Amino acid sequence: MKRSEINKALKEMEAMCQKHCCYLPPFCHFEPEAWKALGHEYDEIRDCMLGWDITDFGSGDFDKIGFSLITIRNGNRAMLEKYPKVYAEKLLYLKEGQMACNHFHWYKTEDIINRGGGNCLIRVYNSHPDESIDYESDVTVHLDGRACTVPAGTQIRLRPGESLYVQQRMYHDFAVEEGTGPVLLGEVSQCNDDNTDNRFNPPAGRFPEIEEDEAPYRLLCNEYPVAQEDN
Repeated sequence: MKRSEINKALKEMEAMCQKHCCYLPPFCHFEPEAWKALGHEYDEIRDCMLGWDITDFGSGDFDKIGFSLITIRNGNRAMLEKYPKVYAEKLLYLKEGQMACNHFHWYKTEDIINRGGGNCLIRVYNSHPDESIDYESDVTVHLDGRACTVPAGTQIRLRPGESLYVQQRMYHDFAVEEGTGPVLLGEVSQCNDDNTDNRFNPPAGRFPEIEEDEAPYRLLCNEYPVAQEDN
């Protein structure tokens, strides 16, 4: 992706958060240059990959396959003594025409919550023991405390305020219902590790390669410089 595309996407998500009165923590507003002077007191942000994030799943076509997100809080299962949080929280932003690739998680469970805007459509499948997609069996889903069973491949519609519980090894993709406008989603989950806990089917990437055609508006969560050592 071009840096100019990333900057545009981050500003659009920032505006969507403001529109729906979703206030962001201070580190989301740090200028890129400011990070060069920050010390180890901000290690949690670096080590737990908090902050702005962009994915195009390696597609090279962010406007069709990809979305913007912010990790607000998270632990780190590789550094449990230092970061013992067992939970994570994210915000996700999708425009009409964008979608997230089909995937499941081995470790984390999550609630996907429509925080405002349009309607989100989440397609669900069970998985086989060999991790392939089960296109046949019905899927039991939990929607704001209500359990129901739907055919494989059903798209669950989440209107603003509604949520879906996504269990381990349940394949899911999501998109915006056409004609309803961009959507701001919340994600509440167990501790999140995007480097090891995503099973994409078909295989996909996670973090984009960046073409630097302009200066960054914000640093992404995998771009922070090492901590400034005390003099």
